[in-house]
Amino acid sequence: MKRTTLTAIALAMVTGPAMADPDADALVVNGEIEMVTEASAPAHLEGALKTVYSGWRFRSDETQAVQMDDFDNPGMLGVEVALDAWTEVAGTEGESCASCHGSPEEMAGVSATYPKWDAAAGEVQTLTMQMNECRTERMGAEPYAYDKGDAINMTALLTSVSRGMPMSVAIDGPAAETWEMGKELYYTRFGQLELSCANCHEDNYGMMIRADHLSQGQINGFPTYRLKNTKLNGVHSRFKGCIRDTRAETFAPGSPELIALELYVASRSNGLSVEGPSVRN
Repeated sequence: MKRTTLTAIALAMVTGPAMADPDADALVVNGEIEMVTEASAPAHLEGALKTVYSGWRFRSDETQAVQMDDFDNPGMLGVEVALDAWTEVAGTEGESCASCHGSPEEMAGVSATYPKWDAAAGEVQTLTMQMNECRTERMGAEPYAYDKGDAINMTALLTSVSRGMPMSVAIDGPAAETWEMGKELYYTRFGQLELSCANCHEDNYGMMIRADHLSQGQINGFPTYRLKNTKLNGVHSRFKGCIRDTRAETFAPGSPELIALELYVASRSNGLSVEGPSVRN
């Protein structure tokens, strides 16, 4: 099949007569945690976007309502599981997360800065990588499987105590090289459908894809409970699924490629509030 035909098919999948601007509803969780769901785009998005919107703004009223109350949000079940794991002694050193960090609330604001450059490791680390470093180096415990249940639950706990705080991911200094790699991946067309992240989430947000509206693909709400698969989802698994949907060979969760992509996409969310665990379709 010729390239032009494939491109036409791809565009037909994401465009059509139904388009929705992001709604103007306010996101307040539990009647007290106010979320910023619309912000001026960070300076490094000049020429690409003027305003960044949380994916919450593109969801139906019913889906939005589920996220607004922790008693309704099924993602909070993962947070409850992680609360037990937080104080559980694991590994050979007789330590738990609480041994070093106290209560989970002491970690407020931490998730808003990840991924970030780790000078000791000499690389950009995601929150999952940092958690696993603590487990292996300080607790003598086995690392969590990347983007699997235990890791996602613990990430959900750490994001939950940061809800309402602004995303503030640094992209300068030694992190810049990884950020540039992530940016290149964001604009690279993948697969038989020859689609990039930007084709959907920058060029066509608000348009319909199948039976849902495309968002800007912001990841300030991860981990995300998806009604589609009825579980908490990690951001690398979502990246993997998007690339797979272009009919391409994809990257593994925790791979250098997806770490770089996470850094770049997280930086696009700067100024929006941490929402995780959020609820999406």
